[in-house]
Amino acid sequence: MTYILAIDQGTTSSRAILFDEALKPAATAQEEFAQHFPHSGWVEHEAADLWTTTAATCRAAIEKAGASSDDIAAIGITNQRETTVVWERSTGKAIHNAIVWQDRRTADFCRKLRDKGHEDAVTEATGLLLDPYFSGTKLRWILDNVEGARAKAEAGELAFGTVDSWIIWHLTGGKSHVTDATNAARTMLYDIRRGAWSEDMCKLLDIPMSMLPEVKDSAADFGTTRADLFGGREIPILGVAGDQQAATAGQACFKPGMMKSTYGTGCFALLNTGSDPVKSENRLLTTIAYQLDGKPTYALEGSIFVAGAVVQWLRDGMKLIREAGETHPLAEKADTGQGVVMVPAFTGLGAPYWDADCRGAVFGLTRSTGPAEFARAALESVGYQTRDLLEAMKADWSSASETALRDTSSSATLRVDGGMSASDWAMQFLADIIGAPVDRPKVLETTAMGAAWLAGQRAGVYPDQAGFADTWALDRSFSPEMGEGEREEKYARWKRAVNATLGF
Repeated sequence: MTYILAIDQGTTSSRAILFDEALKPAATAQEEFAQHFPHSGWVEHEAADLWTTTAATCRAAIEKAGASSDDIAAIGITNQRETTVVWERSTGKAIHNAIVWQDRRTADFCRKLRDKGHEDAVTEATGLLLDPYFSGTKLRWILDNVEGARAKAEAGELAFGTVDSWIIWHLTGGKSHVTDATNAARTMLYDIRRGAWSEDMCKLLDIPMSMLPEVKDSAADFGTTRADLFGGREIPILGVAGDQQAATAGQACFKPGMMKSTYGTGCFALLNTGSDPVKSENRLLTTIAYQLDGKPTYALEGSIFVAGAVVQWLRDGMKLIREAGETHPLAEKADTGQGVVMVPAFTGLGAPYWDADCRGAVFGLTRSTGPAEFARAALESVGYQTRDLLEAMKADWSSASETALRDTSSSATLRVDGGMSASDWAMQFLADIIGAPVDRPKVLETTAMGAAWLAGQRAGVYPDQAGFADTWALDRSFSPEMGEGEREEKYARWKRAVNATLGF
């Protein structure tokens, strides 16, 4: 049997999945790691944890499948994006904890850059907004706050990378300092139109360009693993993409106008816009969906910082549930007449608001509000935030492209994946509140599958885009059942709650 090993390095855990020749999961291993919150709005990981859990889950998945390194044709990697690691080239040791994509510590610096009028130039070059979400200002913070870091960086002694680069460095024993175009596009240092690191952005953020990794296609030769890691054979690394871009590939959203939304710790919706980058007028991001054969395919993206994390908060913070699965039965029992609305801005609000300073709030509380109402409001908040994104996407796409006006068939349905998409209740509410069909595939591991497909098609194991798209299989389609009046009344209540939160 020939396998492709997919590494899915996420925000709260690392996973490894072996996919067989039919692109079906054969074995999976997963390991959680600690989250660190040094201050309000700060989120960190121990960089070593990201690597050690990745290596351990790879070995565990191989063992579960009864496979050996000889059976693995290639490795594909997908990763939490924007999370920033800086390490010594000589030792491979990180000089500071990884600063996670959710972290907001550079909000004041971003605000100062906006006040000086730099945001238009940033958006024009990178497709991004001046927000602490992205890697560039995190990297600058490390250089300015770790003793001796800037001098070492300027001397060429330090390397920067998003998590894919950090993992590949260790997989290859320090031989490869690389990334792919999708991850580079999330750093605020990469010119997505020129396809190169931007000297202007590096100058603006005072980043030595010698720290930056080489940028490759999403399916390319990223190096080979150390022979001693997985049983004595070097395994080629042939596919890399940031988690949301990998999910876009895994959902076979290859045609302009196709949309997907992934529900993990956060929620991320991408709309394929084809070969032309679409500039958003609604504070969405212009990004690279994937890059093959040197040709980027672009996307509009909306990012929600808190989706599945709101369920974790109910469990770990509020102690209202013992496990995530309790949320949905609770939600069904809620008194809908209370109209409780939760705005889960625990680390600020993402698209289309981009307010790093606002914090979460709950509206409509009464003496009878209890765990059921909190559970329902938490799940509904994910649907409301998704509608915010889709409304902005439709406005940008329709105004930018005549194709969008013609291509209503592919853009009308939202393909979903991620842990929360397994909930029939949550997906039905999503279809109701966006007023459009929601399609859930049979294989929910679309992020890992996308990474596997990128590596496998380059290795000659899997088919091309058209052949892969033909294998996409529907599990269930959710159609809107809510009346238009109720839908708009509920969404208006959500918008009032958001406006109150932003103004607090």
